[in-house]
Amino acid sequence: MQYQLTPSAKMLPMTPIDGRWALITGASRGIGYLTAQFLAKQGCNLILHSRSLAHTEDVLKEVQLYGISAYAVEAELSDHKQIVEMLNKIELKGTQVDIVCNNAAVQVPYQQDFWQTPIDDFALSFQVNLTAIATICYRLIPPMIERGYGRVINTTSGIRHQPEQAAYSASKAALDKFTVDLGTKLEGTNVTINLTDPGWCRTDLGGPKAPNAPEDALPGVCIAAFLNDGRSGRLFNASDYTGLMLEDAIAKASV
Repeated sequence: MQYQLTPSAKMLPMTPIDGRWALITGASRGIGYLTAQFLAKQGCNLILHSRSLAHTEDVLKEVQLYGISAYAVEAELSDHKQIVEMLNKIELKGTQVDIVCNNAAVQVPYQQDFWQTPIDDFALSFQVNLTAIATICYRLIPPMIERGYGRVINTTSGIRHQPEQAAYSASKAALDKFTVDLGTKLEGTNVTINLTDPGWCRTDLGGPKAPNAPEDALPGVCIAAFLNDGRSGRLFNASDYTGLMLEDAIAKASV
């Protein structure tokens, strides 16, 4: 589905993103890949993250066909040093990051006997799903505040009452808390930080039995990048916007 802005969208509390720069983590596949395509269609320049530059070769070529500027970065998010090195490279290139889509995550194996959940599952889940994101936020949000503009979207999960996935769901719950708390410090800055839940989608992370197509997550997972109401700490469930044109999704989210 092609998402196009109509003249009526100019009347909505939204901000254009054409010409801005967005960092998308986990951009080589799944929701991150679709997010990259979607933002490129809106004229947004992209920094595409994956664990290896080889993983983003195809998507990099594809998004550049929309006439935007884009480049790739690599970092294993379980390695704090690699995250810092990635951010250093972005800074050295002089890129002013306006939008961050923290999409990348790790979901450790389902533990049928949850009483035997390895403690290492929690260490890995919290490093990738929380600490890596906090590192990116702490580095990129202060410059956003100085420039008077920024949008951060953290990807969460609605998993509940499943101790078999305790490490994953607990790390996402911690991310929710981190996002909401940090959002209280951004009022009046024109920088916002919000959450999105793409739902259970048929991606490498979600698996083939998931009920939703990855495409159903759009435009919902990107809504917070366009809003101009100054509100942080909100949760945008992608399923609430499935099938809507971008301007209609923005109008719905602006209520």
